[in-house]
Amino acid sequence: MNTPPAQESPPRVASAERRTAETFVRAEFALDGEGRADINTGVAFFDHMLSQTVCHGGFNLSLRAEGDLATDAHHTVEDCGIVLGGAFADALGAKAGIRRFGCAYAPLDESLARVVADICGRSSLVFCASFSRGEVGGMDCDLFREFFKSFADHSRIVLHIDLLRGVNAHHQAEAIFKAFGLALSQAAEIARPGGAVPSTKKAL
Repeated sequence: MNTPPAQESPPRVASAERRTAETFVRAEFALDGEGRADINTGVAFFDHMLSQTVCHGGFNLSLRAEGDLATDAHHTVEDCGIVLGGAFADALGAKAGIRRFGCAYAPLDESLARVVADICGRSSLVFCASFSRGEVGGMDCDLFREFFKSFADHSRIVLHIDLLRGVNAHHQAEAIFKAFGLALSQAAEIARPGGAVPSTKKAL
């Protein structure tokens, strides 16, 4: 008697875009990738941070953004969070079999960050980070919170982000984005046999 071949799970990929009078953002995202990043937002330091998330999360991301950078980077960064959050949610699909929770620490030299994620279908952000200066690499450090808030809202996940220590603002930000990628990857991992939904409600 021949055993039927196991069915492969559909690829967890998604694309999303957003166009406003202020920005145009398009992303192609794969959850189960090789850490490939092709990113150009017009904000070089932000590109560098997103590349850290992609690399350490093991995702693939192609992202292009055009924004009113002559004003400042706020709209561009916020809208990238909206688009990436939506793409992440779409790539997850029905969430069957995922681990759901992720917790990761990442150091960079003297800096240490912790990110805890819950893919629960509700959005919330707790962001506890005090940077050693207000700007790094030409980017306002206030915008990091705006990005994570937009991402959490549009991916419908809970994020707790804590900068535990650090002196150098570049190191502080990079530790956060690395831990973010690690926590998302862990939470999105297929870890439950039979595609069980990790909730007593049986829905996320």
